[in-house]
Amino acid sequence: MDNLNNLMDGFGAAITPTNLLFACVGVLLGTAVGVLPGIGPAMTVALLLPITYNVEPASAFIMFAGIYYGGMYGGSTTSILLNTPGESSSVITAIEGNKMAKAGRAAQALATAAFGSFIAGAIGTTLLTFFAPWIAVQAVKLGDPSYLAIMVLALVAVTAVLGSSKLRGFIGLFLGLAIGIVGIDSLTGQSRMIFGIPLLGDGIDIVVVAVAIFAIGEALWVAAFLRRRPQEIIPVGRPWMGKDDFKRSWKPWLRGTAFGFPFGAVPAGGAELPTFLSYVTERKLSKHPEEFGHGAIEGVAGPEAANNASAAGTLVPMLALGLPTNATAAIMLAAMMGYGIQPGPALFESESTLVWTLIASLFIGNFLLLVLNLPLAPLWAKLLQTPRPYLYAGILFFASLGALAVNLQWFDLALLLFFGLVGLGMRRFGVPVLPLIIGVILGPRVEEEMRKTLLLSSGDWGGLVSEPTAIIVYAIIALGAIGMAVAGAVRGRKDTTTTEVSA
Repeated sequence: MDNLNNLMDGFGAAITPTNLLFACVGVLLGTAVGVLPGIGPAMTVALLLPITYNVEPASAFIMFAGIYYGGMYGGSTTSILLNTPGESSSVITAIEGNKMAKAGRAAQALATAAFGSFIAGAIGTTLLTFFAPWIAVQAVKLGDPSYLAIMVLALVAVTAVLGSSKLRGFIGLFLGLAIGIVGIDSLTGQSRMIFGIPLLGDGIDIVVVAVAIFAIGEALWVAAFLRRRPQEIIPVGRPWMGKDDFKRSWKPWLRGTAFGFPFGAVPAGGAELPTFLSYVTERKLSKHPEEFGHGAIEGVAGPEAANNASAAGTLVPMLALGLPTNATAAIMLAAMMGYGIQPGPALFESESTLVWTLIASLFIGNFLLLVLNLPLAPLWAKLLQTPRPYLYAGILFFASLGALAVNLQWFDLALLLFFGLVGLGMRRFGVPVLPLIIGVILGPRVEEEMRKTLLLSSGDWGGLVSEPTAIIVYAIIALGAIGMAVAGAVRGRKDTTTTEVSA
């Protein structure tokens, strides 16, 4: 009952003209960036970070949540109309969605995506309402060694799973950890990696790093592969579904939600795997398997529900433990720190009003997405005709303005350019950027927890495994490492055998 009472209080704080306006701006902006390939919610939230520091935290996070949910919805539009996913989580949607569009059923494909996103978002946010506070209560009981172990698990899991190469993932992580320790050590007063530059004494602002890596790096990367020809867009019509479409969609919506939420809640779970599992499941369970590959509505309904449910699941570790599991959550966590809010298990106690207002706004944003975006689908399709040079010139301008607004000093612009080139290089060589951002955010917190643990154990390294939870978590990390090593060895042996047979 406490959770429901807190949620009602959150609705009371969220349903104000100002917060509703921020929610509307967030979902519209999120849908727009989701529609445009190459611009994701993470980049958009990063770009808005410096601007929103002059706004109340609740309003800012309501807008960020709207951008996050809207980005998930908007990504499906380009998948269906252009066969070009705006988000990686919408790749599976394109398989059947674009076929439906080419068969003259774009409206039904967009509608089942919208209704599926709404239902999955509502169920996912309800689960978040009950699970996140319980996890936070349990996490508060953990000591420093256990919390340190959980953060190490998050770092290792995100780094090892993302990208095509574990080595590249760890390179990204170590770059982030290195950036995170720049500055003067608050405990010893020693300078660390400031290279004789006094302006680095206070460290590198996470806002500058996030904007550079996501916005500048992505803009430079997309500019290098700019499409000059306008894209051909399939006419949309008025999105709606018939009785048979609803009958074929409601079960995939629920199954997709069941896949998406748990995957979103675990580090490196993401939205890609549950959308794929949902698609495979619907293909096996469908009464119309012959339609798969030619435009089956179940192949759009299930993955889209899984996509949005995973977004709600992502907020569970972010709010309950202070652990980001994807890029947008990492930037939102950076925004919390920018406001002076300490993320972690105590967040539900220390910032109760903010957290419950944010959760209530998720319900509101989810409803706004359905009400606003169904009739606006043709408008989003026209947005795709925006010339890319104009789009990315605007991004570069706002990124520079945002970085300059952080401390009003030219040095941040130089850092922005430097890290923007780092971001471009990472994309060029296939190094995932998320481990870098998570390394910058979690690195200092990992260091702090490790210092506390060692102080409590009088410098004895055995203190790191002085609690049962810590031992279990380190055992999971060790088993995971062994499993990956064995899988790599087996894969290498198979490749060798195949090569020998071919020869």
